[in-house]
Order: sequence, then C-alpha cells, then structure tokens
Amino acid sequence: MASASLSFTLHVARSTLELEAACAARSVSYGHHMPALKASLAAPDLVDLTPGTAVLVCTDKRRGHTVGTARVQVSTRGPLLIEQSIELPETMAEQARAEITRLSAVPGADPLVKLALWKAAYLYCQASQVRWMVIGARSEALVRQYSRLGFQDLHADQRSVPLAYAGSVPHRVLVFDSMTAERAWHDAKNGLYGFMIDTLHPDIDLFAPAAPVRQQAAPSLSLVAA
Repeated sequence: MASASLSFTLHVARSTLELEAACAARSVSYGHHMPALKASLAAPDLVDLTPGTAVLVCTDKRRGHTVGTARVQVSTRGPLLIEQSIELPETMAEQARAEITRLSAVPGADPLVKLALWKAAYLYCQASQVRWMVIGARSEALVRQYSRLGFQDLHADQRSVPLAYAGSVPHRVLVFDSMTAERAWHDAKNGLYGFMIDTLHPDIDLFAPAAPVRQQAAPSLSLVAA
C-alpha cells in the first residue's frame, strides 16, 4: 500500500475551539451557495453536541487555518436528522446508519479536502460498524459527485424532498452501502479506489487519543519555626 501526505491534517474535533472553527468554516463555505443558512451554521447546534456525532476538521499545515469540515451523525443515539423529513425503508432503518452533512471546504482550499473528508467519513463509519451512509444533495452537480463515489438514489423516481433542517430546500436523498464499497469500487475499476482504499494517508487520524490532562504539582509547604 502506498503512503501519501496531504497539505492538511484531518481529525475529529476534540475541543470547543476546534468545533467553533469547524462551524466558522462551514458558514463561510455554505454562505456562497445558501446565504440564508450562513448565520445558523456559524455556531454549534444540538446535533453537533450530541454523543454519537463526529465533526471532522481539516487544518492547513502551513497556515494553521481550518479549511474544511463535515459531520457524521451515527444512529446509535436515535434517528438521523434526515429522518425528520423522510422515512427510510424498514430494512435500512433496522441497521446501523449514519448521515453525512455540513461537508464543505472554504474557498481556495486544497482540491483534495472534500475527497479526504469523504474518505474520513467512510473510515469512521467502517470503524463504527455502520452499514448505510445517507446524504442529501441539493443540486445535480452534487448528485454526480456522490454517484461517482457509489451513492444511489433512495427513491426509484429520483424525487427531491424538502429537508426541514436545510431551510426546506429540496434535496435528492442518496444512500451508500459502506460494507460492500471496497469490493464495488474494485470490481468497477473506480478511479477513486486508489485514494480511498489503496493509499495510506497518515494525515487522516480519526482515533488519536485525547491529550493527557496535566496535573498541577502540589504546592510545597514551607515550615516556619515557631
């Protein structure tokens, strides 16, 4: 397996500051396409703070700026956010699933940021034993990008569904079987196989242990003679 470095690091937000930096990045990114949502994305919401949700953060190595982010909500703590607006098939609703939202890169970011976020989301779902990845795509351009990764329409008629948490903007709902992905990419000779499966990216580090808590030394006691 080949190994390759990226111009950024990618990990799960582990502090309030990192979460706020991710929110600022997604606000800037979404502000280009959906100005009405810009303000609401600038601060953490309840899903960001829910156990079972991972907020991914890309940080530029040279400047130290946050250049991309995505959110992975796993169903272990209850229904996915998108399930407020759609009903998943029973067989899918009975299995572990995750919704990928807020995937974004700031203007001028390395073109690999979004692809690396998808790889990180896939690896996180694999490690969490998630079978189904679910997304909403608001444009045909995004549908084509996700289809290239192997996502398929949930609805056979390819209908668009208004999503309550996205300003009721109509989205195509796409699903992805993460358990069969590697074989499907390989058999289809998918051009992304090398990046997603056959290359180790040390800069994607999702499960690094949290920094140890520094314990303060006990204050020394000076004995004063009576």
